Amino acid sequence: MTVVSVSMPEELLNRIDEFADEHGYTGRSEVVREASRNLLGEFEDARLEDRRLMAVVTVLFDYETTSVEERMMRLRHEHEGLVASNFHNHVGSRYCMELFVLEGSLAEISTFVGKVRATKDTLTVDYSVTPVDEFGADGLEALDGAEGHEHGHGHADDEDD
Repeated sequence: MTVVSVSMPEELLNRIDEFADEHGYTGRSEVVREASRNLLGEFEDARLEDRRLMAVVTVLFDYETTSVEERMMRLRHEHEGLVASNFHNHVGSRYCMELFVLEGSLAEISTFVGKVRATKDTLTVDYSVTPVDEFGADGLEALDGAEGHEHGHGHADDEDD
């Protein structure tokens, strides 16, 4: 197996080590491998390919980190055809939440979520995806259990792209 060096904040490394201990992993490498496989596989759901989708993306960040809010505004404008709605809210006295409602293809949504996750200083990035291309008279039955399909979430500790 190839050895890879990865930079990450000490707090994240501690959380990975604790997670490995609590869940019976042999070490942090096993946790990182599984997380990597899960991240790469998130958007490989065949039921969602070639479908019209809606997604809700929620981003939490410290309000003093103005670079995150500026990046979210840039992403909204860069993906104007994908972002159906955008909402900004204060959470307590210290945090902000940015919520995006997206409508588009799996590839478009995947690209957008990837850019959000890659934004430095975001605290969490959560999202869900729902197919909407078959709504209509029999559309809800045709979704066959995919309605409200939780497609993934993650904590963003990556650097800005």
